[in-house]
Amino acid sequence: MAEDLIIATGSKAEQYQSLIPQIQALIEGELDLIANLANIAAALKEQFGWFWAGFYIVKENELVVGPFQGPVACTRIRKGRGVCGASWEKAQTIIVPDVEKFPGHIACSSLSRSEIVVPVIRNNEVVGVLDADSEAYNRFDTTDQHYLEKIVELIQW
Repeated sequence: MAEDLIIATGSKAEQYQSLIPQIQALIEGELDLIANLANIAAALKEQFGWFWAGFYIVKENELVVGPFQGPVACTRIRKGRGVCGASWEKAQTIIVPDVEKFPGHIACSSLSRSEIVVPVIRNNEVVGVLDADSEAYNRFDTTDQHYLEKIVELIQW
């Protein structure tokens, strides 16, 4: 596939339904994890215009920032700390409508208002997380959760 992204309009679900086959085509046959994570983060940021979209990778009992799109990010996050660390610890997706109300939120940027974090689970172990932040409150919902969970399943980790 050419590395061109077709930006869809319509409902959020319709946008994801258009994006997922494009992500599949981008990563199909590519074995390099970092390249695939980078393209997924770029595709999500381009399609939805989020403030930040990217991945953290579990390395030696910490989440370490991986490929992302957006302003500079926290480099390392401990298990259980912030939304990313909580998602890792609980091995579940966490949607935060207002990050200021999340206990222990890590403010990598004061501009972030809402967040969703989806764990990447392989062999019953969290190996990384997909993190997305928005400058708007209440940006993420169960539609995002449904489709982002499908997207992380596509990744050959």
